[in-house]
Amino acid sequence: MKRIKLLSQFSILLLSLALITACQKDDGPSGSNNNDPQENIPDTFSEYFGNEISRDFIGNVIDTNHNPIEGVTISIGSETATTDSNGVFIINGANVNERFGYVKAEKVGYIHASRSVVPSNGTNKVTIMMLEETVVGTVNSGSSGTVTANDGSSVNFDGNFIKEDGTSYSGSVDVIIHHLDPTDEDMNMQMPGMLYAENEEGAERMLQTLGMLAVELRGSGGEDLNLAEGSTSEIQIPVDDSLLGIAPATIPLWYFDEVTGYWKEEGFATLQGNMYVGTVTHFSFWNCDIPAEAITLCVNATDENNNPLNNLLVTITSGTFGTTSGYINDNGEVCGYVPSNESLILEVFGYDICGDISLLNQNIGPYNEDSTLTIVVPDNADLIQETVTGNFNTCSGDAVTEGYVQVTYGNQVFFDEVSNGTFEINLLRCSEDVTFSIKGSDYINLQSTDTINYTFTTPSTNIGTISACNTITEFIEYTIDDGESVLIFDNISANYYGVGQGQVDGPSLDIFASSPNQNNCFYLWAVLNTPDYLGTYDSLDWGVANDTGMFIGECLSMSDNNNTITYNLTALGNVGDYIDINFNGSYEDFNGDPHTITGVIHALRDQ
Repeated sequence: MKRIKLLSQFSILLLSLALITACQKDDGPSGSNNNDPQENIPDTFSEYFGNEISRDFIGNVIDTNHNPIEGVTISIGSETATTDSNGVFIINGANVNERFGYVKAEKVGYIHASRSVVPSNGTNKVTIMMLEETVVGTVNSGSSGTVTANDGSSVNFDGNFIKEDGTSYSGSVDVIIHHLDPTDEDMNMQMPGMLYAENEEGAERMLQTLGMLAVELRGSGGEDLNLAEGSTSEIQIPVDDSLLGIAPATIPLWYFDEVTGYWKEEGFATLQGNMYVGTVTHFSFWNCDIPAEAITLCVNATDENNNPLNNLLVTITSGTFGTTSGYINDNGEVCGYVPSNESLILEVFGYDICGDISLLNQNIGPYNEDSTLTIVVPDNADLIQETVTGNFNTCSGDAVTEGYVQVTYGNQVFFDEVSNGTFEINLLRCSEDVTFSIKGSDYINLQSTDTINYTFTTPSTNIGTISACNTITEFIEYTIDDGESVLIFDNISANYYGVGQGQVDGPSLDIFASSPNQNNCFYLWAVLNTPDYLGTYDSLDWGVANDTGMFIGECLSMSDNNNTITYNLTALGNVGDYIDINFNGSYEDFNGDPHTITGVIHALRDQ
């Protein structure tokens, strides 16, 4: 089984610097500290990146309302992909560097977006939030003008513009402006790259941002424009009131280089009221940042039995530069940049749905070179370790070779790659929340399953086989003794009977399916609990009066003897909605031979 990690679509893999605390250090406009020993700066900046390596990537692209964006072109080096209907892309075997990987996202109607990462050994997972090409104002060539956004950010122009090929442009110019506020929790997903930069001396720095401004210019024919050579523009970037107390009077300006994937220092801005004001000679993203010398830190997390942990949030806090954060990948690892020569505090948290439980808090550092740290996360009574396994087939019954499973737990959605038709998901769940849902997508054949609800059967949950046939509205699928999966999707009847309506006094279910073309049949009978119908059921004991439970009938030659099948009723909708049941366990047939079975029922309720 392949162990795959759950990563929320509202998070990013890398340790991006997010401003949380006060008390800043100002290295001055050049980003250097005269009290530090002489820094060893390489001849070319790319020497910082290390050797070229091959890594796998899966990611999702969303808009500012957190909805998936389909049809986005993704590129990592020479490898490209396109996001599917869930906004998900997969690129395996991409050429990146040991300390730097660059993911670009482009689609008409949105400004250029990207994400840079420190690649880890497992599947690297990223989330990119794209910003729409919203025109804030229009100016004309040959005339000066100023465009101001609703939040007060502004850009002025002297009227001289050029096209991408360097020739002069004449006509109207649409000005697209987006101000990115570091107090916005979505900023890390919206900004390009990561907060990693080259200063004026050619040294690497990590950045602490006090605000960014994205500016793109479009001609009347939709062509990309920029400032003419020798022209300048004044930009004004708002500073949130909560940050004014720590904002230096003068701060370095940095622009994002869309070719290289990192920030470069160029000029400075001064604080005037609640605005940083600076002069620039070209446009992309501009950033007001305090720089810090940085090292890469990889954190490996295990439980007390030395098992890798997945999908937990790791935060690292510096008293000078604030807090960085990242999510542990499928190998139990997370990597990123942290400030060097700083004492740090590391914390590990559970999921949002569990109330952000702090699982570990310890002092680490200081570090003056790239380092790896192994941490042991102690057991917590409020969290339960779970393993979810299953098989994922194409609609023709073959194992999915390039696809993913989308897992929803609480209000979090995770995307996990499947490459050999099987998956094993390891996670910690909250003690009181026992339900989750899964949707699988076949990335090659552009087919998917429906969203199916499940209940954990602690400590492991085998969901059986799911098949990517998105033209099928309902199905019953089961596997006996690890044999071929049986998929029934014709002539399914699913009925609910209230008190006094069915063959017993209490509420009951009757689910039947038979298809002459498929030569399969299936029958399930259930007597339900009251008043909470949903939950876990054992097999019906026919010798016990008023017993509740479920039983699969004669279609599978299933007897009452040694029948230990567990059933989970996870959805019981109204007429026209879905009834969801998953089951697994062992039984004897009518000849006394033992068998195991796993299965899923996803049937529309008829009455």
